[in-house]
Amino acid sequence: MARDHGFHPVRITRIVEETPDARTFALDTWFPYQAGQFVTVRVCGSLRSYSMSSSPDVDDELCVTVKRVPGGVVSSWMHEELRAGDTLEATLPSGSFCLRDNATPMVAFAGGSGITPVFSLVKSALATTGREVRVLTANQDADSVIFRDALDNLAHRHPDRFRLHHHLDDRQGLVSADEIRAVAAGALDGDFYVCGPEPYMALVRGELAGLGVPDERLLVERFTPVGAPPAPAPETDRVRQEGTVTITLRGDQRTVPQRAGETLIQTARRAGFTPPFSCEAGDCATCMARITEGEAKMRVNNALDEDEVAEGWVLTCQGEPITPQVCVVYDD
Repeated sequence: MARDHGFHPVRITRIVEETPDARTFALDTWFPYQAGQFVTVRVCGSLRSYSMSSSPDVDDELCVTVKRVPGGVVSSWMHEELRAGDTLEATLPSGSFCLRDNATPMVAFAGGSGITPVFSLVKSALATTGREVRVLTANQDADSVIFRDALDNLAHRHPDRFRLHHHLDDRQGLVSADEIRAVAAGALDGDFYVCGPEPYMALVRGELAGLGVPDERLLVERFTPVGAPPAPAPETDRVRQEGTVTITLRGDQRTVPQRAGETLIQTARRAGFTPPFSCEAGDCATCMARITEGEAKMRVNNALDEDEVAEGWVLTCQGEPITPQVCVVYDD
């Protein structure tokens, strides 16, 4: 049986201004979750995924922290219009950027609002484990550091276990390879968590790979803005391959020819559907559907477990047909 990815009403109980462009929204909800996970909200006719900044191990409320993006329709609306007592529509929490069950160090590199899921992880790691925790935060200036006081307080309360380093670009320039290596030194057997802007994450991942950190101990959470779906390539640029894809969505069924290199969600759009989606990176499962005939191979899967895959569920943003006939049914 697939997990529930429908939308549920959640009431905002309070709003906290963390920085001039970041706000935390506390939600009155029954949702169970793990530290490091996220919810997807439906706002202004769009979907956005936001990580929890709260920890189920130490916090009574589920909280998401939203940084206002210049020109961002959803984040701007949430900052300007939402008040305590208002209601949002949100999915159940999802995501695999979570603590692993071991005693090795937790080492995290957070750029900007990438501190949001890391803050959740730090609180749970310090509260429920005896492991060492190291965090490097990178921000433009002191005013833009989200959760600075709370992080500093945790470092003060756990001086023997929590090693915290704040990097400020306006004082130190961009984060250097030496800083990354210094944070990781002596903890290369640990689990590494990376979240932030893509150039920052690429730098961190490159340095960790150079230090010998294997991919299986590196967890990456991407904040990919969701805009309008990309326009399909002209038919002359698409290579037709043998076979068809049949899509069933909200009771409507349509069959179209397969196109080489096209994902199932792209095929659904070409068929004239507006399928559900959010991250389009294989992380959130908003786009999941069931394969009822044929097979599809996922490029990335950070959301579905082995049982769900065995039952035929697929992330349509990542699935490509590998048989001539494929039937895909979205769960209403």
